[in-house]
Amino acid sequence: MCHHFRRSKPDFFRELKRGPHTQPRKDAARELILGMRKQNLSIYDIESALKTQHTPLSTTAIWEILHEEGFARLPRRQDAERPSTLLPTAADVADHRKFSLAPRRFPTQLGGLFLFLPWLADCDLPGLVRQAGYPGSKMIPAPQAWLSLLGLKLSSTERKSHVMDLVFDQGLALFAGLNVVPKTTCLETYSHRFSPQMNETLRKLWIGVLRQRKLLKGESFNLDFHSIPFFGADESVERHYLSKRSRSQKSILVFLAQDAESHVFCYSKADLLKRDQADAVLDFVKFWKTAYGELPPELVFDSKLTTYAKLNQMGITFMTLRRRSPAILREVANTPQSAWRTVHLDVPHRMYQTPKVIDQQVSLRDDAVQFFHLDALSSAVRLKIDFDVTLTEVASGLYRMLGRRLAGYESAQSRQLFRHFLNTPAEVEITDKRAEVTLPKRVHNPLLLAAGFGQGSTPIPWWDGRPLALRFR
Repeated sequence: MCHHFRRSKPDFFRELKRGPHTQPRKDAARELILGMRKQNLSIYDIESALKTQHTPLSTTAIWEILHEEGFARLPRRQDAERPSTLLPTAADVADHRKFSLAPRRFPTQLGGLFLFLPWLADCDLPGLVRQAGYPGSKMIPAPQAWLSLLGLKLSSTERKSHVMDLVFDQGLALFAGLNVVPKTTCLETYSHRFSPQMNETLRKLWIGVLRQRKLLKGESFNLDFHSIPFFGADESVERHYLSKRSRSQKSILVFLAQDAESHVFCYSKADLLKRDQADAVLDFVKFWKTAYGELPPELVFDSKLTTYAKLNQMGITFMTLRRRSPAILREVANTPQSAWRTVHLDVPHRMYQTPKVIDQQVSLRDDAVQFFHLDALSSAVRLKIDFDVTLTEVASGLYRMLGRRLAGYESAQSRQLFRHFLNTPAEVEITDKRAEVTLPKRVHNPLLLAAGFGQGSTPIPWWDGRPLALRFR
């Protein structure tokens, strides 16, 4: 530009072409806009009216006309002062007193949840919730609040904030015995109303259910810590190591105990601080001793968990890994080949089935251990996570009941059972005699039929005894 300016000053500044000085569309609608504003219509009301008269203008253009003519902004109006327009319908509020079993038919996206209802009725989950002392209200009693949260846990809904996708699903509401599902705020604040003793009482009652169904022999337990990440700014949250991310991060520490044979969770504790880690396994031993009058026969754990000396004093058999210290690595490297022996591991699909091992007797010092982890929650309140993990314990037990009943799925993971059997829509028909849930055609339905899911019906206590019947297309 400087080069052209120096060589041709007269031609550099060319005459600008002036645009039109009028706006035909605005001018054509000016009188109409002024007339509507005199009727106390807002800019948005005027915009809608112009669209119906085929002279559309933007809200910016409308405001420019009104501003040019000296009109000020309208004061805020009451709803009664506004023109009658189509307004959003307010969603129903969850109220157990409005729960109805009137004859009707409707679809649901959570048809697989009804597979669990016979077991929940048989173990009397509402009765367990009442015995544990969980709070409720006239609108949402404790059993209905629990069933709502358990339904979300069983349906793989990661966070309570995602419940808004399911607010209008009548199937989930029927599962819980409510007219509609409670909204996010109700579900988030429910755990603010009780103490950790309620969670511990329910765990003991639920363990009784698992032992009655022979899902918890209690011969050996896997113990571990899980660090659940926290993504807020709360300064009181401690930092713990997250093995999945290979870093230290603000997180809530959870201790879990799992039955070694059935892989069902039978104990959890989420209100742990770093100073409590060494006593977590001893708290589990105390819990088991109080509940069943005997010490746990065998404990399996890894890394930093508790001092070995205390377990030795109690006479509890335990199994752990020795730390891979430099001294142990040097000892392994210097051990002659003749000291090693080859063993065969009868584990299908294992890459290395013939490892070499060496047996040694060592003296244990007062050292300790750690193992597993979880992901998903983000709360600074440890009691909220303790309640969520309690729900996880119940859900894992229900999934194990389902897996044990299906041929070939005895050891299947919960996500696999959900994908093959539970993640399915259904048609629900409520009659004067029963509620019938019809599942669509799926490749794994023959396994459900072989397990007897389509036979007979089960009375559901929170449906006033109305029976549930499962059907397959």
